[in-house]
Amino acid sequence: MDSIAQRVHSINEPQTIAMSKLARELMATGVDVVNLSLGEPDFETPAHIKQAAKDAIDNNFTYYTPVAGNPDLRQAISAKFLRDSDLHYTPDQIVVTTGAKQAIMNTIMAIIDPLDEVIIPTPYWVSYSEMVKLMGGVPVFVSGILANNYKITAEQLEAVITSKSKAFLFSSPCNPTGSVYSYSELELLVKVFEKHPQIFIISDEIYEYINFVGKHVSIGSFASIRDRVITINGLSKGFAMTGWRLGYLGAPKLIAQACEKIQGQFTSGTSSISQKAAVAALTGDLTPSYAMVDAFKRRRKLFHEGLETIPGLICNNPDGAFYFFPNISAYLGKSFEGKKMNTATDLCLYLLNHAHVSVVTGEAFGEPNCIRISYAASEEKLTKAIGRIKNALGELII
Repeated sequence: MDSIAQRVHSINEPQTIAMSKLARELMATGVDVVNLSLGEPDFETPAHIKQAAKDAIDNNFTYYTPVAGNPDLRQAISAKFLRDSDLHYTPDQIVVTTGAKQAIMNTIMAIIDPLDEVIIPTPYWVSYSEMVKLMGGVPVFVSGILANNYKITAEQLEAVITSKSKAFLFSSPCNPTGSVYSYSELELLVKVFEKHPQIFIISDEIYEYINFVGKHVSIGSFASIRDRVITINGLSKGFAMTGWRLGYLGAPKLIAQACEKIQGQFTSGTSSISQKAAVAALTGDLTPSYAMVDAFKRRRKLFHEGLETIPGLICNNPDGAFYFFPNISAYLGKSFEGKKMNTATDLCLYLLNHAHVSVVTGEAFGEPNCIRISYAASEEKLTKAIGRIKNALGELII
């Protein structure tokens, strides 16, 4: 008898984590693997942030924290929202979480009932659909096409809205495509949402600072829908703080209170040390973050030039985040030593085991003809990866 709950069987393991696990296992055998599967900056946490954490330890700031976060951090987040994005969330509308992923899950648990529909543009981050399914919700996918930099249009959004539509969940800059919605593009989506007041908008802005085309625009800055937007953010990407596990959300007060209630029964308050580090990050010198973004911009140029030398790959030049999402359909159906590449997953496993480069199948992101490649690695590793990928794909035959 299967004793595992059905909800566990209804979801998939995140392929980003699965591929990175396979890469680590191969590396443990002595193989030199270039791991481009995880979305993790390879930079160190800035010194002033680490110092704030050390000071917190020395000052014995080691006790339980309020479920929604320490008052000084919630105030810092409120000020940051206003400073960077013209978002008007008061401290009592903010909940501090153990990573941005928990902030998204809290929100979905707070607003989605069974059979509620959640509209998700594709390609999408791997966990969006699985989180919705865990709550009994129904993911409704809208395809962003490469010709439009993988972004959806207002007409596409309007076409999928029904009486069951409860939320819209998206990221900008986007994981996995790096696409960034402009003010004018968001404005057109907002005009659709204005006609459907039952829909909440969950905006994942974890890559906010990694934007190569100008100032980030938050959909919550549009006054007409402000009271329906839940803004998700955190410190992992913009401050190189993945292991600190510090995320946060800003939401209408009723939803923030619901998220706090839910979190109180799961993890309670986030790490006291991470919260003091977060205050330093959000209120302190942003120069290290800007320097990191400049490095990503150089890496993007290097890697894009490399991808363009590989025949058959179709790829845009993303406006943000640190991913490429090339279409690899030209290689599907080809073989190596009798093993056919029927799917993007097959191709990823081939690149891992033959080229020793770890990337992630686009199937995990709702686009089966693509792969996601993270360029959050040194220029040396990226150059090595391009050479290996190009050689391995060149060995495939019809």
